[in-house]
Amino acid sequence: MTHPLVEAALTVNRRQFFSRASAGIGTLALASLLNSDGVAATSGTAKPTGQLPGLPHFAPKAKRVIYLFQCGAPSQMETFDYKPKLKELNKTELPASVRMGQRLTGMTSGQKTLPIANPIFKFSQHGKCGAWVSELMPYHAGVVDDLCFIKSMHTEAINHDPAITFFQTGNQQPGRPSIGSWFSYGLGSENEDLPAFIVLLSKNNYAQAQPIYDRLWGSGFLPSNHQGVKFRSQGDPVLYLGDPAGSDAATRRRMLDALAEINQRRHAELGDPEITTRIAQYEMAYRMQTSVPELADFSDEPESTFKLYGEDARKPGTHAANCLLARRLAERNVRFIQLFHRDWDHHSNLPAEHRKLCKEDDQGSAALITDLKQRGMLDDTLIVWGGEFGRTVYSQGTLTATNYGRDHHPRCFTVYIAGGGIKRGISYGKSDDFCYNIAENPVHVHDLHATIMHCMGIDHERLTYRFQGRDFRLTDVHGKVVKEILV
Repeated sequence: MTHPLVEAALTVNRRQFFSRASAGIGTLALASLLNSDGVAATSGTAKPTGQLPGLPHFAPKAKRVIYLFQCGAPSQMETFDYKPKLKELNKTELPASVRMGQRLTGMTSGQKTLPIANPIFKFSQHGKCGAWVSELMPYHAGVVDDLCFIKSMHTEAINHDPAITFFQTGNQQPGRPSIGSWFSYGLGSENEDLPAFIVLLSKNNYAQAQPIYDRLWGSGFLPSNHQGVKFRSQGDPVLYLGDPAGSDAATRRRMLDALAEINQRRHAELGDPEITTRIAQYEMAYRMQTSVPELADFSDEPESTFKLYGEDARKPGTHAANCLLARRLAERNVRFIQLFHRDWDHHSNLPAEHRKLCKEDDQGSAALITDLKQRGMLDDTLIVWGGEFGRTVYSQGTLTATNYGRDHHPRCFTVYIAGGGIKRGISYGKSDDFCYNIAENPVHVHDLHATIMHCMGIDHERLTYRFQGRDFRLTDVHGKVVKEILV
């Protein structure tokens, strides 16, 4: 007589057969994936990059991106866009013919006058290219021959959150994958011990700094393993790097193996791809317990490094320290590294506040470029620097000989891009004499994204992800590569 349990197992209807068969196929596929990731395999198994088939679309000039995002929007007129005619226009009313009825924020739309504020800082030419740079950025003045200034950037958003979201995701509304997530999804990783997309937040030293939300480096509708991993500015870069008291690596390994087996069974039942993502993330966390402490330990850096980056580089969480950490991440082939440096939003007291922020930013950012160049890495590393929009030529609030503020200005502003695939020592685009409108060669946010992707060997129109019946991409249905700045 057959045992009841055996008989029940043999009594399989058509639906149950195909359900179990598909689960078995899924388990085999998962086992293959896990073996490559080292979950069910012995240590030392090579891990594939996770690159999508057919990518890169063409030979890339850059292997990785370091994006230095200046939250709050630096003023182009106090940094890199020199406008000598503003001196004679100082304190005069912004002509209606220049403004052309363009939208103002609620912070200045009620002002009775819009007086032009000439920057109080001196500009001078530097490098073989003769680029004009403010006295606030003396270290950048030393690397201008490696930079490509884009002085005709423009965006659609006029307030911070939608504008930052637009630069990070290609859309003003939350929910889309971030730019780093797209690169992780398409190109995968070249380092099995670190995430493909890492985010570094500089310490917030100011009470009024713009808030930063984790969704800005989120994966949106892409698999969650492509979201950015945020490193903390204080304490351990990542929580729980150490094992709990009384535990050891062997115990944790056994626990993860058991957990992986449970999750594999669950995946066989449901077929949910997020389960495989969860397994992979547990394994990445395990490997990061070794890789991250070594990465964050600057004791192997020579004194020449701190002379280059400045003394702030010795203080974890500062912009300079994060720039040095970015170089170390780049050396370890992390695909996309994003730094957020906050509090550039100066509606009042701009001269004093910009002076402080430029001092925080200038040496570290310029040192990163110099350091990469000295190591032969600038040729295959793409550097991007800029905020979410620019600042108005007119003063917000009272204009005096030594003080003024500036409102948000999306119509034209400056960013720079440098490194793999980009011409060096050039300026592209031009703003008018009032630094209010674009005079030539406009570059939209989508255009910048398309150009960054091109440098990494990606056709921005071909890297898509189907979600809710539509093929989405970073540049939405827009964007063109700015070929004039490419080598």
